[in-house]
Amino acid sequence: MSDLGLQYTSPEPASPVRKRVLLGRILVNADLIDQADLVLALEHQRTINVPLGELLVAQGLITPTQVSQALAIQHQLQLVDLVADPPKPTMGKHISAQDCLRLGIVPWRSVGNIVLVATSTPDKFVQFNHDLAASGISFLPVIADERQIKQAITEVYGAELAQRAATRVPPVESCRTWRVDRRDRRAWALGVLSLLSTLIILQPAWTFTIIILWALCTSILTVSLRSLAFFARLFLCDDPPASARMTGIATGLATREKLQLPRVSVLVPLLHEKEIATALIARLTRLTYPKSLLQIVLVLEEGDAMTRETIARTTLPSWFDVIEVPQANRLRTKPRALNYALDFCNGSIIGVWDAEDAPEVDQIDRIVEHFAHAPQNVVCVQGVLDYYNARTNWISRCFTIEYASWWRVILPGIARLGLIIPLGGTTLFFRRDVLEDLCGWDAHNVTEDADLGVRLARHGFKTDLLPTVTYEEANFRAWPWVKQRSRWLKGFLITWCVHMRNPVKLLQEVGFARFLGIQTLFLATFNQFICAPLLWSFCLTLVGFSHPIEITLGTKVLTWLFYFFVFAEILNISIAFKAASRAEHRHLLPWVVTLPLYFILGTFAAYKALYEFVVSPFYWDKTEHGVTAKSSKSPKKA
Repeated sequence: MSDLGLQYTSPEPASPVRKRVLLGRILVNADLIDQADLVLALEHQRTINVPLGELLVAQGLITPTQVSQALAIQHQLQLVDLVADPPKPTMGKHISAQDCLRLGIVPWRSVGNIVLVATSTPDKFVQFNHDLAASGISFLPVIADERQIKQAITEVYGAELAQRAATRVPPVESCRTWRVDRRDRRAWALGVLSLLSTLIILQPAWTFTIIILWALCTSILTVSLRSLAFFARLFLCDDPPASARMTGIATGLATREKLQLPRVSVLVPLLHEKEIATALIARLTRLTYPKSLLQIVLVLEEGDAMTRETIARTTLPSWFDVIEVPQANRLRTKPRALNYALDFCNGSIIGVWDAEDAPEVDQIDRIVEHFAHAPQNVVCVQGVLDYYNARTNWISRCFTIEYASWWRVILPGIARLGLIIPLGGTTLFFRRDVLEDLCGWDAHNVTEDADLGVRLARHGFKTDLLPTVTYEEANFRAWPWVKQRSRWLKGFLITWCVHMRNPVKLLQEVGFARFLGIQTLFLATFNQFICAPLLWSFCLTLVGFSHPIEITLGTKVLTWLFYFFVFAEILNISIAFKAASRAEHRHLLPWVVTLPLYFILGTFAAYKALYEFVVSPFYWDKTEHGVTAKSSKSPKKA
């Protein structure tokens, strides 16, 4: 295809527009598309509210540059190249960053009291001019590519927007007010450790007894929740019929006919990704949602040359955007990157996928349909995670069993009980307006997803679960597993501390049952891993050793405690058997009984998490993606 012969030159005053030629006619006259292409695009445009240029670009018929050239001709405006001739940083004084993001513009040059503003939607500039009205200043439009405008916004306002991304959530709902560099944090930790050591030396039996009783209390919470969720899953939750799961694409097509489809933007944070980007793009290309309404935002950190080079080797579809997050301070976390990229999204529905994700092809169709029919207080939809490398080794098998238990049994049961759903970090979709009202993610919380789930509930909103599956890579190496789990456990403890600043207010906002749920899901879960070595001590009685409980509370109490913890293990294994009984997981059934050994790794992770909670609570221990050979292949759909 040729271009329109329009060159990037210095701007000149626009001539008065007498008669505006239709964009489609300009493209046809330039032999960029033929008449048949135009007729089909216009027919498609009747069902999808998308500008003609964007629709043609999404269909691969023309390039964004050719659209910009055609718009410049149509509106008799100057075309500028913001890469070759970017705006100077001082241009930011003329228009606020928020106005630029909201209107999709950037100030480019100033001549006296005239400010030339780059836009990719000149037909809306009259309204822009009204919104930007300023005393003594005139705003005139020039045409630029939308991607170049976004990049220019980062260059002009990057530091300001990066700071905003790090402090978006109000201090009362964030952990960022913690002083991580204060010595009193370490002093308190050393004081508690010293006191505990002294008590163990002076009264070892009673000290162990009190700690075990504390572990018992939190274990009762955990066992009660898991038992109720298991019961609710077995008897109160209905599995979608197989026919419904097999007709997802047909449902998506029916949705398109009945609904005015919204724009959907999905954020995909990337960091130090060497292998995953090409596979990710290949997977997302198979999505059935109209590409003209879909925006995949690859979120990179400034200075991440590895990922930048990986993406540079790949031809990105037109519906992919790359946003680079400036490194304004030492904080470099996934939620900060999400907050920054949120401002550059076009969609009214915002999703999150991880770098190694392989969503079902009709996932977005189903998400859109669910939002269309859900009550307005349903502002978040959480999908199901599964793993495509379960057969790699023992750890990957147990990891898959564990999360099949969580996603297929426990979490649906928790939802059926009406408790707060702690969100997973991926396959999340939000109504954008509410997400922005809640100020996005806490940039300092290393489990920003779980924290956001609690904040949604505290503000009166609801999360729905949808049985649409995203396949990920199960962590299958011991030390990376420990690092990943330690981050999750540290985040659970941070989230509990943040929301328990005012327990009375939390209780009033969520109610007693949900309040207990928060104690169980966050504090008790962390405590179970921390106290696990003490619970293992019950096994000493099986080989003839005495136990401190016998000295303090007697043999009968020890026996009942032993039976209780055996029951807890049987419950966990029963839940795992239920989860692994599905057709796609039955090959994992022989490994279910090994889960108690697998969870020993969790104790190492918990102590690592506790140490980091004291010395570096905001440190993000990144999980490496694309490790298995299968990560470059598309998994079979269950």
